[in-house]
Amino acid sequence: MTTSATQHLSDLARLRRVRDRIDREYALPLDVEALARGVNMSAGHLSRRFRQAYGESPYSYLMTRRIERAMALLRRGGLSVTEVCFEVGCSSLGTFSTRFTELVGMPPSVYRNEAEKSTEGMPSCVAKQVTRPVRNREAQARGPGLD
Repeated sequence: MTTSATQHLSDLARLRRVRDRIDREYALPLDVEALARGVNMSAGHLSRRFRQAYGESPYSYLMTRRIERAMALLRRGGLSVTEVCFEVGCSSLGTFSTRFTELVGMPPSVYRNEAEKSTEGMPSCVAKQVTRPVRNREAQARGPGLD
């Protein structure tokens, strides 16, 4: 195996470790520099390689994980939008609401009301799949004439 191929496989293994860490620790304060240090890469190299491998930046992937968890908490009820924001590791309600709206297509408060109706009687495993957020700002605009 060539040095280049060996390096590529090594990078992929490190990228998987970063992705797995994000999946496990999404609610903790994570930043690209800390993630990169954990796999002995520079932040810039990690960001470039992560985007090549997974189609989005590490930060975007982290926020998607957080929004997925927030969606589940909002469907379950019992917590305010602000409590959900902090529960999933976001420190800014504004950033959380903006990213939630980009991925889901509606603000968190509206989602909570809509999800309650749309998943009523549905098993939680099915509700999770049906309500999974769309990545990379692909959520469709809602409303007449906004398509």
